[in-house]
Amino acid sequence: MQAAVQQLKSYTVFGLSVLLFSCSGKFVSSDQLADDPQASRYSIAQDRAPETALAAHEIETTTPRKEPLSRHGNKSPYKVNGKTYQVLASAEDYREDGIASWYGAKFHGHTTSNGEVFDMNKISAAHKTLPLPSWVRVTNLDNGKSIDVRVNDRGPFHGGRIIDLSYAAAVKLGYQDKGTARVRVEALHGAALDTHSYFVQVGAFSKKESASNLEKKLAAEIKDKVDVYKDELYRVRIGPVQYDRAVALQQQYTGGELGKPLIIVKN
Repeated sequence: MQAAVQQLKSYTVFGLSVLLFSCSGKFVSSDQLADDPQASRYSIAQDRAPETALAAHEIETTTPRKEPLSRHGNKSPYKVNGKTYQVLASAEDYREDGIASWYGAKFHGHTTSNGEVFDMNKISAAHKTLPLPSWVRVTNLDNGKSIDVRVNDRGPFHGGRIIDLSYAAAVKLGYQDKGTARVRVEALHGAALDTHSYFVQVGAFSKKESASNLEKKLAAEIKDKVDVYKDELYRVRIGPVQYDRAVALQQQYTGGELGKPLIIVKN
C-alpha cells in the first residue's frame, strides 16, 4: 500500500501535462516525469527537490563571462526521441518567451552535455539549441524576478518547454513549488559578459623563501595555478581564475595568519 501511495502519475488535459503533488510534500514537474532515453543511468526513477530546502538568499549568483565553446555538447544536428535539433551558430540576439521547468535530485552529480557535473544547488540551465556554454538572462514573467544563468546542458525534450533550470535557479526565480513558470530568455553577449582576469593574492613577503613555502602549500591544496610575482615584495597569487572562483578562494583562505586575501582584477 505504501509503495502504491508513493507512486506519481501524470495526466493530460487538453494536450498539456499537469503538475502533480507527491506524497513527500514536494512538487515534481511533468517534464521530470517524462520518459528518459538514459533512464538507466539514474538511481532515482522520478525527479524531485533536494531533501533540505534551499533559501534564495543562500544561493550563490553567477557572473556572466566570455568563454570558448565546450568540446562536448555542440554536435549539430543531433537527435533525441526521433526529433532532430540544430545547434545555433551563435547565441547573439537570441530571445524567446515560453515555459521553463526545473530539474534536481535525479540528475544531481551526473554529467551534463558539455562534460561538467550537474549540481542542483547551483545556478545552471539546459537548452535544446543554444551553444554550450551560453549565458542568458531568465525573467519570470509572473513575478518579475530575473537571474543570469549559464547554459551547460541539453534539454528539456518534453511538452513545449524552452529551458530547464537547475532547482537552485528555480528557487531564485520563485517557481520551485509550481514546477513550471512563464519566462523570457535573453542571450547575454558583448558588454554584458565579463572579460577580466582575476587573481587572488594570498600573501606578500620580503623573503623569497617564505613566498616559496606558501606557493608549495597552496599548490598542494588546490588545482588552480599558483605563482610568485616579485616587485618590492614577493607576492603569492592564485590565478588567473574566473570571478566566482576568486571569491570562493578569498573566502577559503580568509581567517589565517595572513589576513584576508586580495582579489586583483586585470583586463
